[in-house]
Amino acid sequence: MSDFVSTYEDVTRVRVEDPGRFARLAASRRRRTVADTVSDAGGTMMIIAADHPARGALGAGSRPGAMASRTEMLDRMREALAVPGVDGVLGTADVLEDLLVMGALEDKIVFASMNRGGLQGGSWEIEDRFTAYDARAIKDSGFDGGKMLTRIDLDDDRTSFTLEASAQAVTDLARHELIAMVEPFMSSRSDGPGTPVVNDLSPEAVIRSIHIAQGLGATSAYTWLKLPAVAEMERVMDATTLPTVILGGDPVGKDPEAVRASWQQALARPNVRGLVVGRTLLYPHHDDVTAAVSTAVEMIRG
Repeated sequence: MSDFVSTYEDVTRVRVEDPGRFARLAASRRRRTVADTVSDAGGTMMIIAADHPARGALGAGSRPGAMASRTEMLDRMREALAVPGVDGVLGTADVLEDLLVMGALEDKIVFASMNRGGLQGGSWEIEDRFTAYDARAIKDSGFDGGKMLTRIDLDDDRTSFTLEASAQAVTDLARHELIAMVEPFMSSRSDGPGTPVVNDLSPEAVIRSIHIAQGLGATSAYTWLKLPAVAEMERVMDATTLPTVILGGDPVGKDPEAVRASWQQALARPNVRGLVVGRTLLYPHHDDVTAAVSTAVEMIRG
């Protein structure tokens, strides 16, 4: 009999009665490597992200509480992961384990989110503390790598702690031969203390963040970058030889066609190896997850 379950009530039951099942399922999960996946998919991969809620970021587009319902989010995640051409998922342990016990991670690439401590709206937000997976847990789970948000605010002393922790994570992941997916931004509270953290998406700022991020750790052999699609991507991507995936971001106030056009421009660069997109595809403006994900898959495969 399968150890997978089909209802959310059964997920809770497993958590109460048989929590060891998560480790057993992780050990027996059908896997494929990132290298083989990228090769088989013509050089790119399509990853669905769902690590936003752990940082207290529940909004998507014009819906401030879009991700408040875990069961609805899981429905959307499972629908997205079932679309042909979707290669994997990025998430925190709670999300990945829900998907694991429902059989949604079979034959998928899995990236584990590592630092979710920079809570949205927190006075300490810029210090993205490591509060989720560590390298050993990622290795023990049979996952493919860890992702770290690394925001750099030159006016906030706490940035130095984030950089040090990210560097240690890069080194530790490499020791376990796991991908370190670093997501850097030059950030600031442009309107002063207590105001929202804003990321600078100018080409110059992204280039600067790339140079800082790719120098983190004792080796860059296993480092990938996760970057926004911005203007002048040819010049931006000339700042690195590291494999790079393009993030989706929050779709609020953005024209879907313009967003897809920016992805296409970024994907044209030879060191860009795919998309890691969450809210834009899970909560599209027309609310058709399969259609949104299929369009993205067709775009990168083309």
